Amino acid sequence: MNEQKRTQANKKKLIDALQKSLGIVTEACQKAELSRTQYYKWYKEDEDFRKEVQDIEGMFIDFAETHLKDQIEKGSTPATIFYLKTRGKKRGYGDSLDITS
Repeated sequence: MNEQKRTQANKKKLIDALQKSLGIVTEACQKAELSRTQYYKWYKEDEDFRKEVQDIEGMFIDFAETHLKDQIEKGSTPATIFYLKTRGKKRGYGDSLDITS
C-alpha cells in the first residue's frame, strides 16, 4: 500500500474510532493505534478531516442535549437548573450578578 493510501486508511480508522469514543481524542487514538500528535497534525492541515471531526463533535453535543432534555422531562432539578443557567441567561438565570451603579 502506498503512503497516501495508508494515510487515508489511517484517517478513516481514526474517524471511526472517534465516533465510537464519543469524540474523545485520547481514547480514539488508542483504539486506532495512532498518536495524538498525528491526530492534531491532520486536524490542523486537512480541512476534510477537520470537518469530519467537527461533525462528530456536533453529533455528540446533540446526543448530550437530548439526554439533558430527557432528564428535565423526568423532573430532574439539577438538569433543569443546569439548563436555565446555561441557556436561560438572557432571562436572568445564571450564577453571575449584574451590578450596575
